[in-house]
Amino acid sequence: MVRPGMTRIALVIVAAVADNGVIGRAGALPWRLKSDLRHFRALTLGHPVVMGRKTFVSIGKPLPGRTTVVVTRDPAFGAPGVAAAPDLGTALAVARADALRRGADAVMLAGGGELYAEAMELADRLEITRVHTRPVGDAAFPGIDPTLWRETARRAGTQGPEDEVPFTVCTFERTIPPSASDRGAAASPRVETGVGFL
Repeated sequence: MVRPGMTRIALVIVAAVADNGVIGRAGALPWRLKSDLRHFRALTLGHPVVMGRKTFVSIGKPLPGRTTVVVTRDPAFGAPGVAAAPDLGTALAVARADALRRGADAVMLAGGGELYAEAMELADRLEITRVHTRPVGDAAFPGIDPTLWRETARRAGTQGPEDEVPFTVCTFERTIPPSASDRGAAASPRVETGVGFL
């Protein structure tokens, strides 16, 4: 939670990444990991979550207990319970305002590949699930530069009956402050009212 007088909201990238860097194939995850979905929910619950349109379409609905902000260049895009923003900077401004209202200490970014690449220079922390497989895919996670990022936590995942492959959960903290061109100038987002927003 944000302490009184504290206004800085961290940007946290959350991703599941295969050993070969793949994060997706044909708009879906190329593995089945129920345990990681539970981990994602625990990390993001109570926080605004920014994602691209394709990622949102793959999920199919706003995330319960989280404000969903979708980045899309399609002016006709709309979905109940979702805030739409035309670019990452606007989306982060919307999400940050929501985090302040919620008393949340972070904005979570959940993909896809283009948004991950754009957000890396702005992020404060990476929450990465290393998925120990090497699938064919059409979306990849950007490289994690060891001169900019330090691994601060690692634990082996407990593979359950609904997990196809083993996995490891890692946290990376930035060693150099992120770019302050920062989280985008606030602009007016399009908000579709409905259950799940705010």
